[in-house]
Amino acid sequence: MTENRDHANAANAGLHTAPQPDRRTTVRLLLGGFGLANFGLLGACTNIVPGQQPPPILYRLTPKSTFREDLPPVDWQVVLEPPVANAGLNTARIALQRTPMRLEYYAKSSWTDRAPLMVQTLMIESFENSERIISVGRESVGLRADFVLKSELREFQAEYYDSTLPLARVAINVKLVRMPERDIIGSESFERRVEAKADRLDDVVEAFDQALGKVLRQIVEWTLAAGTIAYRRT
Repeated sequence: MTENRDHANAANAGLHTAPQPDRRTTVRLLLGGFGLANFGLLGACTNIVPGQQPPPILYRLTPKSTFREDLPPVDWQVVLEPPVANAGLNTARIALQRTPMRLEYYAKSSWTDRAPLMVQTLMIESFENSERIISVGRESVGLRADFVLKSELREFQAEYYDSTLPLARVAINVKLVRMPERDIIGSESFERRVEAKADRLDDVVEAFDQALGKVLRQIVEWTLAAGTIAYRRT
């Protein structure tokens, strides 16, 4: 009764009283405020998460395209297996050595593929560029091969401990296997070291390209010669 009289008196006096929120309205307001506060905290956390790092600079090498003029054409086929490599070289990262016992990598840069696969592709392209062989390809394409060329990538790094400028060192061992007997008819290792013009990665990659090109040329010429001798004996 007292509450009713107070409202009535307030109305008669021309006063307006604000409606009092009930308990459910109060709870909703509190939860809404809590949600906004949380949203602000989440936004702050999102702002402190670091952004993505810039992508690495990718480098590629080129196949060999010049060979001896007297290189004879052959009428047999060869398949190239991917080169075997140790874990330190079986990566797309560009390796370097400041000491003979320590392997490191250049930062923020890499090859376009793992080094063994890149070398395999360049080796196939080099055989094709010789224009002296009927067919050459990867083992996975299912070619009927007269020979299989197995290889091992033994050195593929820039070395800093033997000269003032980095040396790009490439060493590959190859074995030519006659099919289907799987007899090894020959084995040879090829190695080249080329000094970079400057201690910059672009110049180091150029030295890699020259060193690998010299090795690829020797591999192609040796394989064609060894394979021809063995093929004539069959």
